[in-house]
Amino acid sequence: MSIVLLSGSPSSPSRSARLLELVGRRLNERGHDTELLTLRDLPAQALLRADTHDRVIAEAVEKVVRSKALVIATPVYKAAYSGLVKTFLDLLAQDGLLGKVVLPLATAGSPAHVLALDYALRPVLQSLGPAQILGGVYATDRQVRWDDSTGLSVDEDIEWRISLAVDQLDESLHLRAQSHRLRRAGSEAGEGLVAQRC
Repeated sequence: MSIVLLSGSPSSPSRSARLLELVGRRLNERGHDTELLTLRDLPAQALLRADTHDRVIAEAVEKVVRSKALVIATPVYKAAYSGLVKTFLDLLAQDGLLGKVVLPLATAGSPAHVLALDYALRPVLQSLGPAQILGGVYATDRQVRWDDSTGLSVDEDIEWRISLAVDQLDESLHLRAQSHRLRRAGSEAGEGLVAQRC
């Protein structure tokens, strides 16, 4: 299972997508497999009609279902996450994030909407049953900059937050994998005792 990197910006290029790519690279460096899902590339008509029979839409939903974690990047418009993110999340089953670890990322023009992650996006994610929603990273346009010659640069504060978020996601996934192995070992040991008694 991989970590799905979900880009919810309708624009290309976008700061939120570049922030997502940075987090993806950091996760790859930790040995995690990542898979990019760019929502603006999905067929618009099928997405708006919630047509889960459309092959491309069905494959996108299945990527999320199969994933062990989800990193969601969105621009903030009018104090809320993008309509693309909302439209896609509506396609998931009520328990569509069951057992998954979720890391939200957001970019905006100013710090004014810093609570958008907690008061707009987090409740929707929580309703889908994830195991854990991490604190997330919110960055303003001034904190995430792009130069065609030098590439992406982020402020020291954002760099620190990204490192912390990646650490938390990595640790959470390792703990969940370890817990799963222990449960499986306990289950197999229990089955062995039952077989011996029989």
